Amino acid sequence: MKKIVCIGGGTGTYQVLSGLKKLPVELSAVISMCDSGGSTGKLRQELGILPPGDVRRAILALSDLPFAHKTLEDVFNFRFNGKNGNMKGGLAGHSLGNILLAALVQITGSMDKAIAEAARILNASGNIYPVTLDKTNLVAILNDGTRIWGETNIDMRDFNLKHVIEKVFLTPKAKVFKDAAIAISNADLIVMGPGDLYTSIVPTMLVSGVNEAIANSKGKVVYIANLMTKRGETDNFKASDFVATVEKYLDKSKHKLGYVLVNKRINGQKSNIDKWYKHYGSKSVLNDLKKPVNFKIIEKDFVDSTTFYRHDPEKIAKTIMNILDEWYII
Repeated sequence: MKKIVCIGGGTGTYQVLSGLKKLPVELSAVISMCDSGGSTGKLRQELGILPPGDVRRAILALSDLPFAHKTLEDVFNFRFNGKNGNMKGGLAGHSLGNILLAALVQITGSMDKAIAEAARILNASGNIYPVTLDKTNLVAILNDGTRIWGETNIDMRDFNLKHVIEKVFLTPKAKVFKDAAIAISNADLIVMGPGDLYTSIVPTMLVSGVNEAIANSKGKVVYIANLMTKRGETDNFKASDFVATVEKYLDKSKHKLGYVLVNKRINGQKSNIDKWYKHYGSKSVLNDLKKPVNFKIIEKDFVDSTTFYRHDPEKIAKTIMNILDEWYII
């Protein structure tokens, strides 16, 4: 069975995993471990554990619970907010799934074992690995020299917006979790993105050993470009800017970039969705990629706009499966 590894975190990786789990492939997710906001941030600070938030989403994406047991999935994703979101106290803002993972860390003794146990409880149809078991934090340097410490402060930045992110790094340095490295090395196809560029995708490549595992893999890298820009992180980015950043941080393994999936332009209809994105300073990512390039460009309609602009899991899965078949033929 062909092996696909998805690297990243957050909503983007959730969408991709949700689609790929339905295909006849051996699926693994290698998840970023830099999240520091909300429930995750509180648990990191109070219990000293690795961030569970993105891991929780990956487990839910791969869950194959029968419809009759859907309640268990809802419970795992439940967040304590109280009536009208005004709950106060120790549980306020916490996700029950995050708390369960925190408990499993203490019961099993490590995050990797806790993830495996949670995946078993929710009948996940794939492997979920933390990219590292080392406790580390993300730091961004803006082009004016300003340093921003912590993933959530970078992710939610609302100051110095005229200055762009020049570089991100991890402190202290982190090394790749061995099982994650093995999964990447054995992959037939490696999928990166979509997701917040500097706070979900790039941090995985900053972990020592990840790029080496990608370089050693026989599989090509598929990068899924974001649908929308993000204020304070990728303002005015076009598809080429996303790709250039990914190639920069892939470093030794940048020659492995084989395919870039980019969405056709979103034609705004002045809907509530468009107004919401405009309010938060987001614009659709334009495809300015031009040949010749050292990778194949696949431009299609990948959008599911039911609530927000997200990548449609089935459209992405179908395209990735076609890529996998093509890669085997080449």
